[in-house]
Amino acid sequence: MKALLVLVFVGAAWSYRFDFHDDYFSEAFVNYHNSRDDVSWKATTENFKNVPYKGRMDYVKSLCGANPAPPEMKFPVKEIEVPKDLPDTFDARTQWPDCPSLKEVRDQGACGSCWAFGCVEAATDRLCIQSKGIVNAHLSAEDLTSCCRTCGNGCNGGFLEGAWNYLKRDGIVTGGPYNSHQGCLPYEIKACDHHVVGKLQPCKGDGPTPRCKKECESGYNNTYSKDEHHAKTVHAVEGVEQIMTEIMTNGPVEAAFTVYSDFPTYKSGVYEHKSGGPLGGHAIKTLGWGNEDGKDYWLVANSWNPDWGDNGFFKILRGRDECGIESNIVAGMMVLE
Repeated sequence: MKALLVLVFVGAAWSYRFDFHDDYFSEAFVNYHNSRDDVSWKATTENFKNVPYKGRMDYVKSLCGANPAPPEMKFPVKEIEVPKDLPDTFDARTQWPDCPSLKEVRDQGACGSCWAFGCVEAATDRLCIQSKGIVNAHLSAEDLTSCCRTCGNGCNGGFLEGAWNYLKRDGIVTGGPYNSHQGCLPYEIKACDHHVVGKLQPCKGDGPTPRCKKECESGYNNTYSKDEHHAKTVHAVEGVEQIMTEIMTNGPVEAAFTVYSDFPTYKSGVYEHKSGGPLGGHAIKTLGWGNEDGKDYWLVANSWNPDWGDNGFFKILRGRDECGIESNIVAGMMVLE
């Protein structure tokens, strides 16, 4: 009987090693993942450490707010002539050093507003790039998340195309991070500790979408209508080399991809999905590319604050439409006021 009990216990422990279900934040999963010979990226137990353990996966799901746009909202695909000498490596952060926003990682807080963040981040960068470093205004994720009625459902998700259409049609005012008092409409949703313990308050899940305010915060030296910035044109981009050319020529683009259960644990390396089911669609900003240890990658800025991943950034496999990362690329050219 004792021998049988030992065998049952060992068998249970062995099966647990390979059957994690929703336990992807566990040390057991991270150790297993990092020991695999067929994996080139590293996982960590530190991500989302300050979110209650049993609710972590649901919390990550709430951050994945990129929804597929209806067919009538889809953008025309931009025709792009690809140069013969595309570089092996490109990083917008070093290409345009006079644009500090390229190096920043924002924090969407406990809100599924990634669709809005990807848009305003890329548009902010492009505004600076097109103005040759003269315009360094941060476009407001608050304005887009709370005021765009055709974009979707605010903190409950939205459409990438809806965000860029709103930027073109209505315009977006300036606004920095939560409690920054930067610009017309700073982000109203509190930054929170997704990952480390102690800096901020713990994240507690998806909050309500802030009320739309068509006026700048008190003390700002401009009116809402005069503070708006617009896109001149909006478009989709298809094809790996076309995406590279677009980024290299005009700046970062917004993209969406499917988040799987192993992705939230990402720490470094070139991500490719290895285990776990889908959690939802997530929008991000793509700003470059390269090759690491023989794997081609896209360089991406996330909006889960700088404590996540590689200082807020990550790399994902390029050229194979990994998790759909190359299937939904949108961008636009800005109006220089």
